[in-house]
Amino acid sequence: MNDFAKEKYNKLKNIVDEHIDKYIEIVYPESVYKSMKYSLLAGGKRLRPVMAIETATILGASIEQIIPTAAAIEMLHCQSLIHDDLPCMDNDDFRRGKPTNHKVFGESTAVLAGDALLSFAPKIIIDKTPSSVKPETTLKVLNEFFMAAGVDGIISGQIVDIDSEKKKISKETLDFIYEYKTARLFKLAVRSGAIIAGANEKQLEDLTKFAQYYGHAFQIYDDILDV
Repeated sequence: MNDFAKEKYNKLKNIVDEHIDKYIEIVYPESVYKSMKYSLLAGGKRLRPVMAIETATILGASIEQIIPTAAAIEMLHCQSLIHDDLPCMDNDDFRRGKPTNHKVFGESTAVLAGDALLSFAPKIIIDKTPSSVKPETTLKVLNEFFMAAGVDGIISGQIVDIDSEKKKISKETLDFIYEYKTARLFKLAVRSGAIIAGANEKQLEDLTKFAQYYGHAFQIYDDILDV
């Protein structure tokens, strides 16, 4: 990444962080909001929201039109990490160099913080998307969000990943895990940006393929680093 790209990336990353911080206020009951905010602002590359912003703006939308959705996508990603780290799942003590959510706030609060983010994120899309985006467009984005967040998305990827631990699996099973656990969120990012920008079917198809290939490559790279 050259200096210009780094500068632009960091600028967009900061915009995402600023909006996430603004969207989540610490109110009663404070513990769950603090738990949500702890994991959201504990670092991270913000690849998915930045990809959503870049896709939307390249196709002619404004940052203001896409930023609520971009922030919501990061909330969904964060929710999956909080739950992945739980003792009943991967049982991790650290995430991004800091104690995991359940280590700081307790297991029950971590579960509820993840649940809260899962429902809080689409509310941000509904409440914060400006009126310059047509309601039917916002509805399409919400459909993309719920598809990626549910059993048609990252949940299926996670369950197959858990079922495959310490087993010799087929390439088809591995591809399924990569597709549903990782690529689906990248697809959500680029497709949401494209939809908000009014992309045509050909553009949407091409961007979906790009996100799929990127997601698989990302997970392969991540697995190699783990080894």
